[in-house]
Amino acid sequence: MKRPASLAVLLFVALLPLSARAEFPDRPPRIVVGQVAGGSSDIISRMVADAISPTLGQRVVVENRPGVNGAIGAEFVARSAPDGYTAYQCPMSTLSITAQLPGGAPMDVGAELLPISNVTLSSYGLVVPASSSYRNVGDILAAARARPGAVTFGSPGPGSAQHLSGELMARMGQVSMQHVPYRGAAPAVVDLIAGRIDFMMTNLGDITRQVQSGDVRLLAQGDPSRFPIFPDLPRIADTLPGFEVTGWFGFCLPKGTPAAVIARWDDAIRAAMQNEAFRQRLTEAGFSPIYEGPEAFATRLAADRAKWLDVIRAANLRAQ
Repeated sequence: MKRPASLAVLLFVALLPLSARAEFPDRPPRIVVGQVAGGSSDIISRMVADAISPTLGQRVVVENRPGVNGAIGAEFVARSAPDGYTAYQCPMSTLSITAQLPGGAPMDVGAELLPISNVTLSSYGLVVPASSSYRNVGDILAAARARPGAVTFGSPGPGSAQHLSGELMARMGQVSMQHVPYRGAAPAVVDLIAGRIDFMMTNLGDITRQVQSGDVRLLAQGDPSRFPIFPDLPRIADTLPGFEVTGWFGFCLPKGTPAAVIARWDDAIRAAMQNEAFRQRLTEAGFSPIYEGPEAFATRLAADRAKWLDVIRAANLRAQ
């Protein structure tokens, strides 16, 4: 006759799952990027992955799953096991706009992903080809009034923050302009340099190197902050009072992820953001470093979702 298991053995078996969770991560976690390689989301994700790997004790890998302005990657993460091994680089564009755009995503990923940490704010800049005759925002608006629908602006895709920024500029300027969508910021910038589109409103991080190299010209900034690299840049609001667009890039995990695992990610990201050398690298790449933990990041996300939903409804926009 078999003897019943001892109480100590039963307690060991019962506590085993908790012990396993406490050991997170015991294999390489991954950050899913919903954009193509070379854009701001990809650049920031790879920088953060390198910075937090030593703290987590595992090499964090980055995986690109582009499409539908980040919604494909966001949905993939939202449907992943909530064990902390699959995080999402959640940009303002995807969670605040695409998630709420009619036809923009098969699920409300903004409600299915938990904010972990925000690492940077991103000013939006209005850029034109180096050969462009436009010298300021007023020149673009004047051309759009003279030739309704002829002035073109590019974006990483329908429903992106870059797209809605252009639509907002057109609405506030009471002009008609043609949106040209691309599959990511990088190919849009390529066509901008070549002069195939008239202008682009995008993260300064997407075009800082091209501005510095002289491939494109930066005409104005979409928010009131003073970016160190371009301290004297005019504001779009100087021409269109009330215009303001500020992006952000944070990290999220699937809904249901244990609090201890969320804290592990947040601790690693906070430690990276306390490193002055890492903050300097973000600044040099065209971003404004900022650390926001789960609560502060959730507050920012909720406020931006409300703001952009108003813009979506006012412009009667749908995913194309």
